[in-house]
Amino acid sequence: MLFTEDFLHYVWQFRLFNRINLRTTEGEELEIQSVGLHNKNAGPDFQNARIRVGETTWAGNAELHLSSSDWQRHGHTTDSAYDNVILHVVYTDDIPLMRADGKRVPTLELKDRIPADLHHRYHNLVFGKQSIIPCEGSISTVDGITMQNWLTRILVERLEKRSEAVIASLEQNRGDWEETFYQFLAANFGFKVNALPFELLAKSLPQNILAKHKNNALQVVALIFGQAGFLEGELEEAYPKALQSEYNFLRKKYNLMPVENHLWKFLRMRPQNFPTIRLAQFAALVLQSSHLFSKVLEIKEVKEMRELFSNISVNEYWETHYRFGKESKASSKSLGAASVDTLILNTVVLFLFSYGKHMKLQYYVSRALKMLENIPAEQNNITDDFVNLGIKINSAFDSQAVIELKNSYCNYKKCLQCGVGIKILKPN
Repeated sequence: MLFTEDFLHYVWQFRLFNRINLRTTEGEELEIQSVGLHNKNAGPDFQNARIRVGETTWAGNAELHLSSSDWQRHGHTTDSAYDNVILHVVYTDDIPLMRADGKRVPTLELKDRIPADLHHRYHNLVFGKQSIIPCEGSISTVDGITMQNWLTRILVERLEKRSEAVIASLEQNRGDWEETFYQFLAANFGFKVNALPFELLAKSLPQNILAKHKNNALQVVALIFGQAGFLEGELEEAYPKALQSEYNFLRKKYNLMPVENHLWKFLRMRPQNFPTIRLAQFAALVLQSSHLFSKVLEIKEVKEMRELFSNISVNEYWETHYRFGKESKASSKSLGAASVDTLILNTVVLFLFSYGKHMKLQYYVSRALKMLENIPAEQNNITDDFVNLGIKINSAFDSQAVIELKNSYCNYKKCLQCGVGIKILKPN
């Protein structure tokens, strides 16, 4: 059966090998007092290990390999970081390992000490032919506490990874949280398909320009649609012509360069989700909300947050249009409940978490997680698969966690770094 070094790390870390009458490959009595701390960075695999060889107790590092000869293949012989290795743990001891002074490094061979059933379970988990996730046949047996603890941990991992982009943009914006929030909110108004042009729009049209025209709705809308590239060429109707006239003046005043209009996607999209409608909704939100991020920091309940994004009114022109110059049947163009929750999930929650982490204010981190618990779970192929496997997904907290689980662990078969995989492999 196939074997990996990760599995050897797992066996060593959790002492899942036969420890009776342990001896080095040279026959000296060996006692493992501490396996050490797993090091996932450069250097020996386990640091601060503690062992007794014969009558001598040693403290230092342990290095693990499938074969003793891997030490040389991995270039450790000339690397001073490995001078303090007190024990070489291998699956197979194929050659003796010597120090620079000619003395042999104490070596423990585990080939005949790993339980066959553990090896079999690992092989089936990592190398089996599953169709959804590696542990699809056994994940439903994992107890609820273990599952929830792990989902909580990887949800935080997901938010921490996503917050790196927030902090990077914050630095580019010289610490301006309002501007950074505005840019991310704009990108999320694109709902994936039009996220890029929305982001480019926001970066080309800083809030300080919009703020100067907050008392003139026509000018704010003109700036947004003009920068999006929708006010070029001949326009026939009165409202778009008025927007074009305002934009042409403001464009020269601020030396603006619009986003290339071809970037916006309309194909295979419901008219309600057309970028022109999203731009009208975004403009309406900008008009009614000054210092939007400050308001977000103050709001404590999901219900109030929803009201902030729901109570926006687009210009009446859009009640009978989905695009400029093309009249349609009258319909409401307000943001739907699902769209509002998506904006809260992808922007508000992320920024509360990022702000709390960056400013070391746990209150906002906790509030972000609490909001996720009060937003309905997303429905997609990943969440559907986990539900079919018997996993309860009650809120966006759970759905975001299983998405991270699938994309960052299951897809790469990182079962030995996964709390669920470890639980399944661990002997009863």
